[in-house]
Amino acid sequence: MAKLKGSQGSVTGIVLIAVAGIAGGVLAPTLPGIDDVMSAPSQVWAGQATCVPTTPDAEGPFYKPNAPERTSIGRGLVISGIVRTVGSCAPIPGARIEWWQANPRGEYDDTHRASQAADREGKYRFETSVPGEYPGRPLHLHVKVSAPRHRPLITQLYPNPGQTEIAFDFILRPQ
Repeated sequence: MAKLKGSQGSVTGIVLIAVAGIAGGVLAPTLPGIDDVMSAPSQVWAGQATCVPTTPDAEGPFYKPNAPERTSIGRGLVISGIVRTVGSCAPIPGARIEWWQANPRGEYDDTHRASQAADREGKYRFETSVPGEYPGRPLHLHVKVSAPRHRPLITQLYPNPGQTEIAFDFILRPQ
């Protein structure tokens, strides 16, 4: 059993699953004391780790395949994590990650596109500038993650104003 303690009492449960929320593309814990036991998105505290798939989001109209291979398209926002498979949470070495976002004027251009491969441990690190404001949308980055024997994932990350780092594991479903 997991037991969380905080200033407002405690919560006891057999299994707790934390899923990345839309606010900032990072965990938005609401339980007192969850930060003390939370070590990564999709972690379960019942004696055995398991991962839940990352929630897909809209591709949008501006995706272009074959973005240049690079790990940086700007400065000011670092996104890092591990690409994993659902269930066992095993890392997926060599997973392909594609990024695209609006420039500071709110326009999509080739300068703000990139692709990269996760390393042998499934880890990635990407550095970019804060996405520009696209009319009618919160700040966001588009991401497409693919790997052999897994379904492609298309999602978006939503940095908060002033945020400089996002730690985010992409969890893929097997085919």
